[in-house]
Amino acid sequence: MTCGMTTSMSWFVRGRFAASFFVQPMGFMLAVLVAATFWAALYTAVTARPVHRLLRFVPWRYYLVPLFVFGVLAWMWKIGIHITGHDGWS
Repeated sequence: MTCGMTTSMSWFVRGRFAASFFVQPMGFMLAVLVAATFWAALYTAVTARPVHRLLRFVPWRYYLVPLFVFGVLAWMWKIGIHITGHDGWS
């Protein structure tokens, strides 16, 4: 098997969030971030108001460090389900 990012993204866009999270939790998180970025970009395009100013109020350690920790845990999960033979969603 491969890393599962593409499979996770494809489950996400079909609305199968549990399957997306099971196959690759980091893929699920990236899909959520892509969806949020799309809506933020659409908001910026329609209103001409910058969204980036909101990130000034939240220090980077409050969102980058948890994202890194989640990424490490997600890969541990992926390795675990691959070793036990539960890789994939039926």
